[in-house]
Amino acid sequence: MAEQLEFFPVPSPCRGICQSDERGYCHGCMRSRDERFNWQHFTNTQKQEVLRLCRQRMLRKLRATRPTSTEEGDQPSLF
Repeated sequence: MAEQLEFFPVPSPCRGICQSDERGYCHGCMRSRDERFNWQHFTNTQKQEVLRLCRQRMLRKLRATRPTSTEEGDQPSLF
């Protein structure tokens, strides 16, 4: 795939939390250790791919921590 010309650099997603979870992803930005250490050496296309992966990881983490609904559903009972 040809690399698209970028006018602006892709900013780092770092939020300054910099603590890894049990799977090795940062709690703040959801990047892996290799992604964090090699960020400055990545092309803009590679950085965009890392950001896409981080969004997926964050959504997966949010879905896993979301409380399950009750047996009756989300609608309150009328009785």
